[in-house]
Amino acid sequence: MQSRIDFYYGLGSRYSYLAASQISRFEAKFDCKFIWKPLFSGSLINLRQHNPFTHSSGQYDWGYRQRDAKLWADYYGIPFHEPKLKAIAPELLAIAVLAANRHNLLEAYSQILFKAIFAEQLEIQVDVLVQLATSLGIPKDDFQAALRSPDLQIELEQITQEASQRGAFGVPTFFVNDEMFWGNDRLVLLEHYLAQTGTLPRSVPV
Repeated sequence: MQSRIDFYYGLGSRYSYLAASQISRFEAKFDCKFIWKPLFSGSLINLRQHNPFTHSSGQYDWGYRQRDAKLWADYYGIPFHEPKLKAIAPELLAIAVLAANRHNLLEAYSQILFKAIFAEQLEIQVDVLVQLATSLGIPKDDFQAALRSPDLQIELEQITQEASQRGAFGVPTFFVNDEMFWGNDRLVLLEHYLAQTGTLPRSVPV
C-alpha cells in the first residue's frame, strides 16, 4: 500500500530546499507519495506560545546555520547560496505556489522557485514570480490575478493551522499518518521508518 507523506515546507527556508531535493529519490526508492504543503514558517511559529528558535544555543547561530546548509548541499551534490528575499513579503512565496496549484503545477513551481532562490540566487520580486509561472505555461494575467486572490490567503492560513494542529513547529516537517519528522536532518529517520513499516521499495513486486 502506497504511503502518503505530507510535506510542510517554506519556500524561503534553506532546510526545506535541501529536503525537497531528496523527495524524488524517496519516491523512486519507496512506494510513497509526497504531498507538498507550502506555508510561511513565521506564521507557523507565531501560533505557538513560545518560539522554539529564539534561545541562545549555538545551533541557532546564523553563521553556523549558513555553514551547516552549505555542508548539506555539498553532501547532496546540489548548489546552495543564501537567499535574496528582502524585496518581497515572505508569505507571497507560498501564495505564488498555491496560485500555480490552480494549474496543477504546485510541485513543479516549487522546484523552480527553490532553484531561483537557492541555486541561482536571484533577487526575488513579484516580476520574478510571474516570469517563473509563465515559463511553466501559466497565463500571466491568470497568475497575477491569483496572487491577489483572498481565497489563496485563506488557503495558506488553513494549511498553517493544519500543520500547527498536527504538532508542527517549523519547516520542513514530514508526516506519515501521525508520525512526525522535523528537519532536513531527520530524513534519514524518515527513510528508516519507511523501510521498517512495510513501505516496499518500488523494485519489489507487490
